[in-house]
Amino acid sequence: MYGFINTCLKSLVIDKFGEETWNKLREKAGVEDTFMTYEVYKDEITMRLVTEACRLLDVEASVVLRLFGEYFFEFCKRSGYDHMLRTLGANLFEFMENLDALHGYLSLSYKEMNAPSFRVEKNSNGTMLLHYYSDRRGLCHIVPGIIGAVAKDFFSSRIEMEVVNQMEEVERTGKKEHVVFLITLHPAFSEKMCSRNTASPPQCIQASGCRHDTTCTNKQEVEKSKQIKKHTGAWRNHWETVRSLVQLGKGKLLRGFEPVYPDELCIDLKTFCNAFPFHIVFDEELRVRQAGVTVQKIVPGLQTMGIQLDQYFTILHPEVTFTIASIRKFINSHFVLQTRRDMMPEYWKETPMLELRGQMLWMASLHCMLYQASPLLRSLQELEERRMYLSDIAPHDATRHLILLNQQRLAEMELSSQLERKKEQLRQLSQHLEQEKQKTENLLYAMLPKHVANQLKEGKRVEAGEFKECTILFSDVVTFTNICSQCEPIQIVFMLNSMYLRFDRLTTVHNVYKVETIGDAYMVVGGVPIAVSSHAERVANFALGMIMAAKEVTNPITGGPIQIRVGLHSGPVLAGVVGEKMPRYCLFGDTVNTASRMESHGLPDKIHLSPTVYHALREKGFQLEERGEIEVKGKGLMRTYFLLKNLRATDSEIMGRCTREAGSGQESVHASLDCSAELPSFRPSLQPIQSSDRRPTVAMRYSDSLTDDKPPAPFTEALPSLTGKSRDSESYGSLHSGNRSEVEPFELNKDTVRRRPDGAEPPPAALSKKHVCSRLCVVS
Repeated sequence: MYGFINTCLKSLVIDKFGEETWNKLREKAGVEDTFMTYEVYKDEITMRLVTEACRLLDVEASVVLRLFGEYFFEFCKRSGYDHMLRTLGANLFEFMENLDALHGYLSLSYKEMNAPSFRVEKNSNGTMLLHYYSDRRGLCHIVPGIIGAVAKDFFSSRIEMEVVNQMEEVERTGKKEHVVFLITLHPAFSEKMCSRNTASPPQCIQASGCRHDTTCTNKQEVEKSKQIKKHTGAWRNHWETVRSLVQLGKGKLLRGFEPVYPDELCIDLKTFCNAFPFHIVFDEELRVRQAGVTVQKIVPGLQTMGIQLDQYFTILHPEVTFTIASIRKFINSHFVLQTRRDMMPEYWKETPMLELRGQMLWMASLHCMLYQASPLLRSLQELEERRMYLSDIAPHDATRHLILLNQQRLAEMELSSQLERKKEQLRQLSQHLEQEKQKTENLLYAMLPKHVANQLKEGKRVEAGEFKECTILFSDVVTFTNICSQCEPIQIVFMLNSMYLRFDRLTTVHNVYKVETIGDAYMVVGGVPIAVSSHAERVANFALGMIMAAKEVTNPITGGPIQIRVGLHSGPVLAGVVGEKMPRYCLFGDTVNTASRMESHGLPDKIHLSPTVYHALREKGFQLEERGEIEVKGKGLMRTYFLLKNLRATDSEIMGRCTREAGSGQESVHASLDCSAELPSFRPSLQPIQSSDRRPTVAMRYSDSLTDDKPPAPFTEALPSLTGKSRDSESYGSLHSGNRSEVEPFELNKDTVRRRPDGAEPPPAALSKKHVCSRLCVVS
């Protein structure tokens, strides 16, 4: 089928059921989204679409096909075939009788079109029998939809169609499926027409005598009007005008027309054969009795009278056997005959065969059939290929003009087809560009918060924001220096990649922000860049998940699981974007330094908590253990704690794995897409992910789960440029050292930071000491 049919089916689904339904249907059927109008597609595509539509909509095929038939009629009208369809016939019978002629005309443009064939018969009781022939089985229910829509739109009628017979056609050489429909016609005039032909409601309820009086009054007014206009000489009887248009000869009206035939034919044989150069007369045995001069010239065998016509021609349309009985049965159809190659002269062997299209007329008095035909040519190129000229066609034959007009139409169709292909290529390029843009945005969003990335894309200035409460986590690998000294670099990369993939997945489970990784150090923050009240619980659950995930990563030296230290601290921070080349979203403040100290003073496979985190978690269902007072570098004595477990959530919930039932407590689980899965092309595929990482990610639901991402309120004025050398890994406490960075750092004090719009001073805790400004964070 041509793409026009599939495009119509696509338009039907989108208009009636929505574009989402079409996308589902297309995916299930395994077909492309766009169809070229003038391109031929396999019938299997259309049949798959119909089959999947029935399954998707849970309806029978007959319902879908009938709906498609109704919509196809409207689609054809919108596509520019409205006037062509309206002029097919004055009534429904004539319309159906000329459907084959319409398909024959369209075949000039759509060469590969394999249209169904129709034959209509009238019954004595006013009903009609419509015979439908097709090569495609199972599509007959389209016909009632099309014919019903035509009857309603063009002829203001309502029809009933039922299948009275369905068989395999024997007489036909093709289009084996033969379905017979019984059509019952019910005139259904529109309300507008009825209102013109009926009285108004008050007049309708009057007595019959009143109607008679009104009629008499109207007649008197009409006669009076006639007399006035007759005396003025400017009026002419309306019926006289009509008669002047329809009267013939001796005054007989058109409805009573009877043709007058001459006593003898007033044309000689030579003139007839020259005037109709492609006609053929043959008898009941298919013996040729007469032929036009041009068809004799092309097929010299026809000059021998009495030869069998089926020896030189085959019937292409309608696909019936070459017998008088079959021809008479389909005599109302147009017939297309094609010459046989084996019977043509030698110079025709390499050229396309001649096709004739015309009408069969049965001459009962002579027991002969007249085939009045013209050459079936679509373009000047086909005329040249058959070594013919326009002069071979009779001057009165419209085929001459049709060839020239169709030549122009074919050129327009080719331009339209090229434009359609270019449009499709542009759509695919646009779609590919959108996909690449999405990949770029996903990569950017993985590096920066979404609202910050959007501001940078728009060329806007990203201002720093203050967060009064957040929780920061640092982690590192125990004895990482020893591992690096005894292993190959690629082994280290494999180990870190395996560990970070698991940690990244946990950031999605608990909706925390990954700030940075430097070597074996992993930094995460909760409550930034989106402020949430449950930041401590989120980071605590994330830390518990890290301890469990680290046990799945192998130490390349010992062959056992690696050990990590984790430290947490809560407090205020300042967050902003540092630098223009490779900008990063960084955190500044003493909270960052304290969190780093919690990690560096921690123990293997332990989660070390500061007092602020302890107070935030002690009533949240977590099992905590006091460590006691310890000496913390730069902080003096601090009472710290260890986080042991979450009493209200299972390990599977913390790891974001599917569970049958949600755990009790404030958290519950719900299915969620793994955000990390959005960036498969940007992740290093250095080590295969274990089967547990392939499971769907299940995010934990917290009491303050956000529905929108709003950026923090920025300061009125931007902070001064915060620049400085990148700090080495010792600054994080991963490799401990009591020395400061050798490079003199910039200082942040209360004179550097501007006041907020409300005039309040920034929190003193964040600026009470001198801070080292780095690309990632600030430490004292």
